[in-house]
Amino acid sequence: MENFESESKKPGLILMKLKASKTAIINKPEKQQLLPTHMRNYEQPVGVGVLLPTWMEVEKHGRSDALPSATRCGLLLRPASLPLTVVLEPFTDRSPARQWTKAKPKDRAPQSARGGQEAAHRLAKRHGFINVGPVLRSSNEWHFIQPSLPNIRRKRSVFHHRKLVRDPEVRHVVQQVGFKRAKRGFKNFEQKSAQSEDLFPPIESPTDPLYPYQWYLKNTGQWGGKPNLDLNVEKAWALGYTGKNVTTAIMDDGVDYMHPDLKDNFNVAASYDFSGNDPYPYPRYTDDWFNSHGTRCAGEIAAIRGNGVCGVGVAYNSKIAGIRMLDQPYMTDLIEANSMSHEPNLIDIYSASWGPTDDGRTVDGPRNATMRAIVKGVNEGRHGLGNIFVWASGDGGEDDDCNCDGYASSMWTISINSAINNGENAHYDESCSSTLASTFSNGGKNRETGVTTTDLYGQCTKSHSGTSAAAPEAAGVFALALEANPKLTWRDLQHLTVLTSNRNSLFDGRCREIVDLRIPGVRKMHRSSRDNCSHFEWQVNGVGLEFNHLFGFGVLDAAEMVILAKAWRTVPARFHCDAGSIWEPHRIPSSGTLVLEINTNACRGTETEVNYLEHVQAVISLNSTRRGDVTLYLISPAGTQSMILSRRPKDDDHTDGFTNWPFMTTHTWGEGSSGTWRLVVRFQGPNRQTGWINRWTLMLHGTKEQPYSSIQPTSDRQNSKLQLVQRAHKRTG
Repeated sequence: MENFESESKKPGLILMKLKASKTAIINKPEKQQLLPTHMRNYEQPVGVGVLLPTWMEVEKHGRSDALPSATRCGLLLRPASLPLTVVLEPFTDRSPARQWTKAKPKDRAPQSARGGQEAAHRLAKRHGFINVGPVLRSSNEWHFIQPSLPNIRRKRSVFHHRKLVRDPEVRHVVQQVGFKRAKRGFKNFEQKSAQSEDLFPPIESPTDPLYPYQWYLKNTGQWGGKPNLDLNVEKAWALGYTGKNVTTAIMDDGVDYMHPDLKDNFNVAASYDFSGNDPYPYPRYTDDWFNSHGTRCAGEIAAIRGNGVCGVGVAYNSKIAGIRMLDQPYMTDLIEANSMSHEPNLIDIYSASWGPTDDGRTVDGPRNATMRAIVKGVNEGRHGLGNIFVWASGDGGEDDDCNCDGYASSMWTISINSAINNGENAHYDESCSSTLASTFSNGGKNRETGVTTTDLYGQCTKSHSGTSAAAPEAAGVFALALEANPKLTWRDLQHLTVLTSNRNSLFDGRCREIVDLRIPGVRKMHRSSRDNCSHFEWQVNGVGLEFNHLFGFGVLDAAEMVILAKAWRTVPARFHCDAGSIWEPHRIPSSGTLVLEINTNACRGTETEVNYLEHVQAVISLNSTRRGDVTLYLISPAGTQSMILSRRPKDDDHTDGFTNWPFMTTHTWGEGSSGTWRLVVRFQGPNRQTGWINRWTLMLHGTKEQPYSSIQPTSDRQNSKLQLVQRAHKRTG
């Protein structure tokens, strides 16, 4: 398993993995207006487009130089230009054995002298391409398009591809492949701990006309809600934190930046339209207002307070940037990477309320370029503190699992689920072990319980919905925390989320099929009610932290987060331990359970020693006669049981399975890492199935030193979860 965080600072190691990719499809749009980011020779950094790593190509296509199937790669045969990524050869030694990080020969000029923009322009012109610009600010990767092809024709593109490949200045050529990405927003409807009020200044609620409808900001029990079940933002505001000097980018279908409730908080310099390739990310008009998604998300974060328009944003003095990238017939790796690497030192938080299709059968995630952009963001963004990527966990409901979404289940994103106004999970909520926390969205019986926010053309709405609405609320809370402590790193913010989110009144109201594994020493993850119905129960991990398979570590608490943020000390360095692998294939029994064990010392005595956990990944390859009936559980040495893959009844795949897929859990946060880890595999469904676990690798991510030993809460405020973990670490450390 590649250590992407370390590799991001050694690009040669990443590029080596891409060298064997020889796939190209070169295309041109029939209609100029369908162009996503191309056909104008802008010379700004535009991101990188690459296919899956070479080992994935071999698994999927049978050989590394095979052209991908349009169907299997999600290619939509629409008239649109798919960009090409070209890497220029810095010197003439083309030996396959040569390492990409090898020093340049003395008799050759450096790349900056003989390559660069002029060399790329000459190369593009020589072969009939247009050079749009560098990718990810690289000095030798360039984005080319081919204007001579009428539409997407793979066979016609081969000639152009071969010309580039044979050029001695070209190291490799990679063609963008179109794939689907969907907005997350369900369209149809279907108690805090006691706090000392003396700690907070007097609270004055906003006067905006729709503020009473924003129950998730102040829940007084309106429309059948549970009083005080909200984000606790009024107390954070009373402490003086409103998001000043923080910018959140809305990566979506555009933002109505002329809206009276948004225009004064719009950050022009940090905005861009990657669907139209211009600086104006205004939504494209449709009769059904389909492109209102981004504007609604923006209002949740930064709608202006006290101007008599709509409601108020969670961080109403923060700035929002519009990144229009979700309004074209297809998505490409280039567009995604472009968006997530745009102005990383002007943008603090990137909010994404979209992802792979939530149909219960899709397994998909970021391609190479997008992954590189995210990793570069957490390593280098915000001047080295790391950008914050907030992701909606998904709207697939009980039939889906967000661990099959490589964006929401990434270690480098914060995945947010939702609850409705009485604390119950929404009917569209997906469950998964990678969800870190929850906020709120619609789903109650009363139609007034939707999310109130800005809408297109200066209008307001009270019906924003889905986990699409939950993620921007979280981004707003994080903006408050960054104002309270601008030195927080991306990891600090994840730790703060774990330590300040709380169970409150959240509960699972759905009837589920949850199997009791009956393994000694393992805590149950469900309860059975009188109607013999199972629900996801709140569990306690090995250091005393409560978590739930639906809600992560609980609902965000803005006041608690800003208070602890003020006292925070940056956590120690993070390491990545390859704790062991099982390479031998093991048959999954048709009935019963397969248990595999890895005993590890967590790389003790090495430079990658991990003693205190953050994220844990089980990187798994498996095949079965029905992928959706496979369920996976990971059990830590402390006995914490985490369901890393639930049953997906609509997933009938019997060919692809999972290939080196990283199933991630946050449930063991803070636990010790050494000991025996168990992977439990079983089928769950009405019919008998067969399958094989081909490989399991255990990756442990965390710190060698105690993460909270230097943090002292403020004298008038004690964070109980922080103290709980500190005591647990003292006992074991």
